[in-house]
Amino acid sequence: MEYGGHMSETSRDLLRLAGAVLQPGFEGKLPPPWVCRWLGEGLGGVALFGRNFASPAQVADLTAALRAERPDVIVAVDEEAGDVTRFETWQGSSRPGNLALGAVDDVALTEAVARDLGHDLAAAGITLDYAPDADVNNNPDNPVIGVRAFGADPDLVARHSAAWITGLQSAGVAACAKHFPGHGDTSVDSHVDVPRIGSSRAELDETELPPFRAAIAAGVQAIMTGHLLVPAIDPDRPATLSRLVLTDLLRDELGFAGTVITDGIEMRAIRSRYGLEGAAVQALAAGVDAICVGGDHADEATAMRLRDAIVAAVAAGELPEERLAEAAKRVEQLAAWTAQARAAAVPERPDGTPIGITGARRAVRVSGAAPALPLAAAPHVVEFEPPRNFAIGAETPWGVAVPLAALLPGTTAARLPAAEAGTDFLTAATGRPLVLVVRDVHRYEWMARAVKAALAARPDAVVVEMGVPESVLGATHVATYGATRANGEAAAEVLAGRS
Repeated sequence: MEYGGHMSETSRDLLRLAGAVLQPGFEGKLPPPWVCRWLGEGLGGVALFGRNFASPAQVADLTAALRAERPDVIVAVDEEAGDVTRFETWQGSSRPGNLALGAVDDVALTEAVARDLGHDLAAAGITLDYAPDADVNNNPDNPVIGVRAFGADPDLVARHSAAWITGLQSAGVAACAKHFPGHGDTSVDSHVDVPRIGSSRAELDETELPPFRAAIAAGVQAIMTGHLLVPAIDPDRPATLSRLVLTDLLRDELGFAGTVITDGIEMRAIRSRYGLEGAAVQALAAGVDAICVGGDHADEATAMRLRDAIVAAVAAGELPEERLAEAAKRVEQLAAWTAQARAAAVPERPDGTPIGITGARRAVRVSGAAPALPLAAAPHVVEFEPPRNFAIGAETPWGVAVPLAALLPGTTAARLPAAEAGTDFLTAATGRPLVLVVRDVHRYEWMARAVKAALAARPDAVVVEMGVPESVLGATHVATYGATRANGEAAAEVLAGRS
């Protein structure tokens, strides 16, 4: 949409409102010129991803550059402090993720871990975290949630979601509970297609909604929508685009007064059917306040397409201007909350052992007869690599071999994707301990087959499960409840007898 040199005041106001509700991503370790220019023109926030992170000092420089253009800009990050990490995308998270915290089931620990994360994010100038994941992972075949959830029990997920929110927000960073109204009971990844939640309304009240009610009661500042079809509430439109879900249920029934943010608007679940612009406009009309975009559409052209589409929708009467103004106002209120919370946060953290590794150690569970532990010598470690979860950065490392080699020099390792998962690796383990590392072995027939074949030849092998421990294989089984760097280090300590 071209405006020429004589843009009316009304057009300028609409452009500013449309910019206020966008949270685009961008490439680079410093903000590109277009982002700086847009901040001067009313852009309300930005979303940081793994590609924007090199070090905490660099991120602090990046956010300072953003604030130089607009002091109250919302700087968001998708940091779950678990397998999904952006802040530590190149190292792996130094904290246990949600499933590990749920396994320990100590709400004081969960609150402390989230507060610790909040201090790091606040020090780097980040004001909004797209976390926690408040989904109830009651479908073991879920391909995208799994260890990102606190567990499969609604009450457990509710109390830990509330504790995580309290901890993060006490450090001055706004929390954002996701993926409303609940992404746990699905076997489809919304990065790829639209998951359908087949629960009745009564089942939703019993299972999916309690964590979101608890999040609202805990004062969560934002809630992220899921690109999910929930026929019990709206048989026709996915939650992100549904007024019945976002306005009637979330606002009116659950009483949420904070900011509603979309999951990545470019995700195929809605983009393939509604188009990028159509999805953004319809989300705003349904009750969304901010559009997150830029996982893989991190450029000015995409942001401009969205901004212009929003302005055009108001002009065409498809999106009431009052609704757009209300959305922009909520973003403004979120920005104001973050400024106050940062000023009020207690910056100190207690000295001593980092809370992340402490939590990861407490989560490790060893089952079966365990004469194999601690390992008698440097082992051969085989890590079975499942297909990548879209939410987890491909660059984020995981595993047990690296931390174990630091404790037991001489440790050797192999990593096997599906195509290579035979038992040839047994030769390398001749006369030495063997450690088999899996992630969600219950979801992958090829992985289970390879592990069972290896155990038939080497019943003394130790199995380490770094995903959801749905299947227990082997005489000695170690469950970490996540594959973060801290989870791997904690497991290595148990294997080496250093715990």
